[in-house]
Order: sequence, then structure tokens, then C-alpha cells
Amino acid sequence: MIEALESLVLSLADDELIMGHRLAEWIGLGPILEEDIAFASIAQDETGHAQAYYQLLTDLGLETPDRYAFHRPAERFRCAHLVELPNFDYDYGLALVRHFLYDAAEQVRLQALRAGSYDPLAGLAERLLREEKYHWMHATTWLRQLGRSTEEAHLRLRSAMQQLWPYAWMLFEPLPHEEEMVEAGWIPPSTQLRERWLELITPLLREVELEQPEPSAESLLPLQGARAGLRSPYFDALLSELTEVAASEPDAEW
Repeated sequence: MIEALESLVLSLADDELIMGHRLAEWIGLGPILEEDIAFASIAQDETGHAQAYYQLLTDLGLETPDRYAFHRPAERFRCAHLVELPNFDYDYGLALVRHFLYDAAEQVRLQALRAGSYDPLAGLAERLLREEKYHWMHATTWLRQLGRSTEEAHLRLRSAMQQLWPYAWMLFEPLPHEEEMVEAGWIPPSTQLRERWLELITPLLREVELEQPEPSAESLLPLQGARAGLRSPYFDALLSELTEVAASEPDAEW
């Protein structure tokens, strides 16, 4: 069961760690000062959430949070490809839509974990939900504002949806050892979580007249395997940047 638990926790923690890193890259580059501050704050939260997840595994005698974050080979990460995507040309429309789709998934996953049978994870989910609600509020507020504003803003959001939708769909790729997790009552099946995610985002997308593209097998095929360690073409450069300081003194205690 420990392998199943590690698979579940790392999928959550690694998503948070890498999403936090990508959001932090916006510091000083946001369209307005308010967004610089907002993305910096959310990035800090996500990184802290990753540490809290890793600590659950440390408490079971596994690796320390620093070892998980900074001293793993790429194939041992379990994040979704959505969070690995670079900030292409620092397009705020792409950043906002990724933020919206990802934090909707966070709402659904944390609510499911809070109701799950693994008490340490359920208790942590309860705490994280109190912080994540502000991320969700931020994402929905800006999606509504820009989705109802200019034609250009709407076109950019629509383009972002087209690009990101297959990646967002694969946030709910089945996890290794998922049958054991479901049988233990830790979390529902990934397909069920995806349905809850769709129920959450569909009314908001309709409100701002953004369509949900139908994901094709062709678009999803290159994204499969992320939860089992298959990394995107962007990950090596990301990991090198993320671990640059830690790699300079591998045995240091920070």
C-alpha cells in the first residue's frame, strides 16, 4: 500500500511544486502590479502545499521534502504535463486559463480527499482548501472580467482553451496503483473526479461563452504516461532551473 500512497501524494505534490514554479516566473512580468502580487502569492502557497504533501511521506519514513523536490531524477516525478508547460511568450490569456483549469481540479481533488479514509491526507486537504478557495476566487474573477470585456480578450481566452484543453483533461489520467487507492477509500476513481471537474467548470465557461473542445485520441496520446513518469519535452530545462541552487551544494543543509 505504501507504493499506492506515494503515487497519490506525489501526483498532488509535484503538480503543486511545478505549478508554483511556473507562477513564480510571472513575478515582475504581470500585466498589472496586482497580478504580479497575486501570482507571487499563489506561487508561494502552491510551493508550501507541495512541502506539506511531501512531509506526509517523510512522516512515514520515506524521503525528506527537499529530497523529493530537488534530488529526484525526472522520471520519478508524477506531475501532469499541464503544469510543465512554459509560459509561452508570457501570454496572460494562457496563464489565466491554465490557472482556472488547474485550480478547478484542485477544488475537486481536495474535496474528495477531505472525504477520504486516509486521515492524514483528509486533514491536510481540509486545511489546504481554506487557502485554495482564494486561488479559485482569483481565477474565476479574472476569467469573468476578461471573458466579458473586449473581443480581443475573448479571442485570446478561446485560443488558450484550444491549446490547453487536452493537457487539462489529462490532469485526471489514472494513477499507478489507482485500484488500491479507490479500494482503500482514499479517493474516487480519476474518471469520477474528471466528471466533477466538468460539472464545476462548465457553467462558468458557458457564462463567458468559451467552448470546451472535444479532446481527440490523437491530441491525448502524447500526453499519456505523465503520472507514471513520462515527462514532457519542457521538463528537463525546468528541473535544471528549479534545482540549480540545491545542485550547487548537494550535501548542504538549507
